[in-house]
Amino acid sequence: MKTPWVHDVSPFLIQFTHTIGIRYYGLAYLTGFFLAYYFIDLMAKRGTIQMKREQVADFITYAAIGTLVGGRLGYAAFYAPSLFVTFHRSFPFWSLLAVNKGGMASHGGIIGVCTACYLYGRKNKIKVTHLIDLCTFGAGVGIFFGRIANFMNGELYGRPCKPRWYAVKFPSEIYTWGVNNHLNKLRSLGPAAHAVGTFTTKWGQKLSVTVKQWNNWVTNFTNYNYQRNIDAFKQAIVDATYHHNHAVIHALRPILTPRYPSELIQALLEGLSVFLILAWLWRKPRKPGFISAMFGILYAIMRIIGEEFRMPDFGIGYQWLGLTRGQWLSIVMLAFVIPYFYYVMKQPTQPMGGWNRVTGEGGEPGGANNTQEAT
Repeated sequence: MKTPWVHDVSPFLIQFTHTIGIRYYGLAYLTGFFLAYYFIDLMAKRGTIQMKREQVADFITYAAIGTLVGGRLGYAAFYAPSLFVTFHRSFPFWSLLAVNKGGMASHGGIIGVCTACYLYGRKNKIKVTHLIDLCTFGAGVGIFFGRIANFMNGELYGRPCKPRWYAVKFPSEIYTWGVNNHLNKLRSLGPAAHAVGTFTTKWGQKLSVTVKQWNNWVTNFTNYNYQRNIDAFKQAIVDATYHHNHAVIHALRPILTPRYPSELIQALLEGLSVFLILAWLWRKPRKPGFISAMFGILYAIMRIIGEEFRMPDFGIGYQWLGLTRGQWLSIVMLAFVIPYFYYVMKQPTQPMGGWNRVTGEGGEPGGANNTQEAT
């Protein structure tokens, strides 16, 4: 049986310093926003939506800000409330602003983009539900690339599985070792820590360690200095795998856990599958709100399924009935979206959107020239 691959992909496409470079995560957001612009501009060009082509760039700017702000606030509110009250002496000083360390919530991003649509719709007298349709239509593509970036970062990894061909061993799991005095796994890192060699910590100290010294550090884990050194080595070990240090990878291989590549599973379910289904549904004009309602239903269902392969967020764990926080948020989302769907279908509104130009009454396209008051 083939040994599962040890994830050794750098989160940087191009790296300038230890913390600065072009990250796949940032590229994923840029790609998602670019494709959203392309799809909306295409429909504006064909005259199937209320928006004119010269408005598309401004609208995408609103949506991008809403996604980023909502995603970060949602992560803090749903998963890490301590970010609101944690401050540091170094830039960016407030943990809530330290987006370079990760932490975005899809459900928060959805709330943020809906808020942006409301603000833009009220300002430009465009139907809000129609704007939300436009955003959610392209959201699947953005989620797809975002999950691919999660995989490149080695984060949000999957639950343990049998060592099959698809299993992956993620070095980032070592960040959780040693918590709650479970030190056996941490002790097994000795050979990998030794293989790192000498490196400089973020506080300017040069460190190296033998296996014997490492065992002593772990035994005295409650000592602040030893604990700080161990945490520094954890980061150095993960960084070494990104730089293809074969000695470190060889030391990690037998002690890491085979896991589902849940990021890729979620990319296909929440991202690509949702987008393709919505693209098929919007092959013809639909009532404003129909596409966003279908997105909410499809995304929530796919998220609930995908989370079955993903480890719950560290420090949160499994919730009531053995479900994850993401699954419960998706259930709440369904509870709101299903009534919204029935509300949309009962509205006496003219269908909008779609890929083909549709002529309405008076020979006008069924979109840009039929502006309605925002609702």
